[in-house]
Amino acid sequence: MGKNLAGFSEDKRAGNDNRKIRTNDSEAPKETAKLKPLSWGERWSASQITKTVAFWSCLAAIVIVLIIGFNWGGWVTGGTAQTMATATAKTAVISRLAPICVAQFQQDPGKAEKLIAFKALSSYERSDYAGKQGWATMPGEAKPDSGVAAACATLLMQIE
Repeated sequence: MGKNLAGFSEDKRAGNDNRKIRTNDSEAPKETAKLKPLSWGERWSASQITKTVAFWSCLAAIVIVLIIGFNWGGWVTGGTAQTMATATAKTAVISRLAPICVAQFQQDPGKAEKLIAFKALSSYERSDYAGKQGWATMPGEAKPDSGVAAACATLLMQIE
């Protein structure tokens, strides 16, 4: 008959029972199997990402995309876009009004003497002079625009 180990007996088991039979450690064969180290691909396939790692990885990716987009990608906030649009519009208006200032200068009866006096002034006084003469005051306006006066001064310096 079989050996009775901790309440189990081999003869009480059915022939199709495939459960392992308990044995004492002293009776177990001392085989140490040498395991082959897993390759990188096998370790990668067997790895499972945790929710924490997935969360922090996604958060890091979002931060990196935002940094790259705003610094080098040309992205701007709504406030910055509004400021840029206002500056561009003002520059466009000044560039369209500066030739009107030059045309008002051309209609001035004493333009030859005023041009000589204008060119004799220093660069920072020229826009004030164009404003005081009324050339930078647009029709329908009460006072001259400083941006138009500066652009007008630049154009008047090109007149020979």
